[in-house]
Amino acid sequence: MGSRPDFAYVAKLMGDPSRAAMLDALLGLDGLPATDLARKANISLQTASGHLTKLVEGNLLRVEKHGRHRYFRLANADVAQALETLTVIAPPAQIKSLKDSSRADKLKIARTCYDHLAGKLGVTLTEAFMDKGYLVADRDDFLVTDKGEKFFYDLEIDLHALRQKRRAFARKCLDWSERRYHLAGALGNAVLLRLLDQEWVERLPDRAVKITKKGEAALYEKLGIIAGQL
Repeated sequence: MGSRPDFAYVAKLMGDPSRAAMLDALLGLDGLPATDLARKANISLQTASGHLTKLVEGNLLRVEKHGRHRYFRLANADVAQALETLTVIAPPAQIKSLKDSSRADKLKIARTCYDHLAGKLGVTLTEAFMDKGYLVADRDDFLVTDKGEKFFYDLEIDLHALRQKRRAFARKCLDWSERRYHLAGALGNAVLLRLLDQEWVERLPDRAVKITKKGEAALYEKLGIIAGQL
């Protein structure tokens, strides 16, 4: 047993409901102060501080200081993928209000999963890349084809620079709401940033994402994606 990674320690850290709520709130990539995380978990600031200390010590979170303020973020993309994978096997969240129902619907249509697109939009985009012959599925990753090299170049995404990053290049990430794979890794992040920069999509509160009118036209023209069918 001693030669195996101690995943029970990590599971215990994630398993507390308050800590789980704070980790979920940080799946949106943006850092949050302890006061906001305490509010998300519905606990006192003092209690939240104790939980956050444990999460930082357990290498699930990192903390950044900006002046007198401290912001907490997920430690890295591996933590985000572990959380997303656990969400796939977890029971559905209880819907307790119309607000919860509306938020859940928006997240299922399009959301960010840490630093890349997920939900119906993320999966549909990934499958369009494959249908067009830009990506092919490998074991745990996607591979960019020669056609894909040209497509992403035309989209002004520097694949060479992305391959130099110290992270997975084009990782397959199982989508918890669609039960199919979407594109993650450095390329998944670059696609999201390019879509935001081109104003094809825009961020909404609570990790939701919306396709703009400009995006509807562009996604149909380039990939045959009909936004109204998502």
